Amino acid sequence: MFNSLFSFKPNQRSYRSRFNPTQLLLLLLLLLEAQLVTQPTPVTAQTDAPTTVEPSPDTAPTICPADLKASINAIANRPEFDYARWGILIQPLFSDTPLYSRERDRYFIPASNLKLFTTAAALSQLGANFRIRTSVYGTPSNGTITQLRVIGRGDPSLNTDQLKDLAQQLRRQGIRRVDQLIVEDRYFSEPTVNPTWEWSDIQFYYGTAVNSLILNENAVLLTLTPQNVGQPLNVTWADPIAEKQWQIENQTVTTEAEPAESINISGVLGKPLLRIRGQLAADAGLWLTAVAIPDPGDYFLQHFRRALADSGIQVERGLVTTEPNFQEDTELAAVDSPPLSELITETNQQSNNLYAEALLRSLGVTDKEADESTATAGREQIRASLAELGVEPESYVLADGSGLSRHNLVSPTAIVQTLQAIARTPMAQSYRDSLAVAGVEGTLRQRFQNTPAQGRVYAKTGTMTGVSALSGYVEVPDYQPLVFSIMVNQSNQSVSTIRQAIDEIVVLLSRLRSC
Repeated sequence: MFNSLFSFKPNQRSYRSRFNPTQLLLLLLLLLEAQLVTQPTPVTAQTDAPTTVEPSPDTAPTICPADLKASINAIANRPEFDYARWGILIQPLFSDTPLYSRERDRYFIPASNLKLFTTAAALSQLGANFRIRTSVYGTPSNGTITQLRVIGRGDPSLNTDQLKDLAQQLRRQGIRRVDQLIVEDRYFSEPTVNPTWEWSDIQFYYGTAVNSLILNENAVLLTLTPQNVGQPLNVTWADPIAEKQWQIENQTVTTEAEPAESINISGVLGKPLLRIRGQLAADAGLWLTAVAIPDPGDYFLQHFRRALADSGIQVERGLVTTEPNFQEDTELAAVDSPPLSELITETNQQSNNLYAEALLRSLGVTDKEADESTATAGREQIRASLAELGVEPESYVLADGSGLSRHNLVSPTAIVQTLQAIARTPMAQSYRDSLAVAGVEGTLRQRFQNTPAQGRVYAKTGTMTGVSALSGYVEVPDYQPLVFSIMVNQSNQSVSTIRQAIDEIVVLLSRLRSC
């Protein structure tokens, strides 16, 4: 239920609904398709707007490989792209001979295309069946535990229902009292937020902290509701525990007519303060966004205390610690994440930054130096894994695991080499299945509909301000399968304009025939 919960852009336009906040959580996936964005935001988790570049897959003309270069150049060289940089590499899946290339060995900001590296390395190093375990340890005596310790290992899918499951496991063992509840948030080391991310991103769900005890994707739904004309908008939270961590500076107003809806949410660096400005018409309905949890460790602690209390287990006191505990206790309760094959599907299909960053740190835990952060060690593990796959080490620069950082630099060659290398391994099917499918599911669900590419393109999207990317595989009827990477940087055009051009190129690929 909680997977993909926050995989929509912040600053959504109003959404008219009579549902309560709990029901609204279940409707967020519908909002993924609504694409009601009021202002551009440099996010890498994105839902792509519909594009239609051909009238019908049945009537689209074929194209010969010899004509491909001129056809792609006609798109990329349009006047609106005079100031943009295009990086393109298109090859047969099992060949090193390009069908088309353009600055293939140059660096580009990849946005969420970087997740292709993270998930490839995770599959290679951890295996498709790898699961992340959250454990509860203690030594009960006559229904009481002096110290109950919770050890998280960075499961990004953990939710409050699973906390209730842990509490019930303890209840069934006759435990009724805990003197001290200790939440050990130390499996992943600092920093929990990548220092190269833009500070204006980190108050939103897509830039939230990545710690060892992630709960509900470390994000919470925030709803703004118009009131009487002249009054400020009403601010409500889906989770009262999260609400206590934020201070709100509400500078909004309800207006009478239908103005251009204008809501802006900004954080204050170093403070748990949200400034909300703007206006909505009185009949505008609800306006939704999701924001980060400022203190994820305490958020987990408070929720688990509540889960224990609801199960009839009294907790006297609780604390969050990053200090190791060498006490030998028994594992009393545990929950496991879905297998890695499902975690990377959420990562790639929904472009989930939190999942990508958690997987990066899971890689880092396996081979970390004493004073090294798990994020740094994870990047080193990705580089080692890609080297084993044959990806040129100088063809990319890693700053994070999700692509949110603008310090990431990647060449089209690096992405194509990764896609080709994985396709030659036993992990090929799991990897391809994790990608969005044109016109069918994931961030490509609304793109390529009613085109020859629908259902035949498996790819990863990427979007930031001035950046748009798409890389993946194309199954071409009556031709060989293709692999491609298309990245556009430094564009002054709208996201929809860039995507339209990228999609036109990909549809050309789906129309290739031997001739």
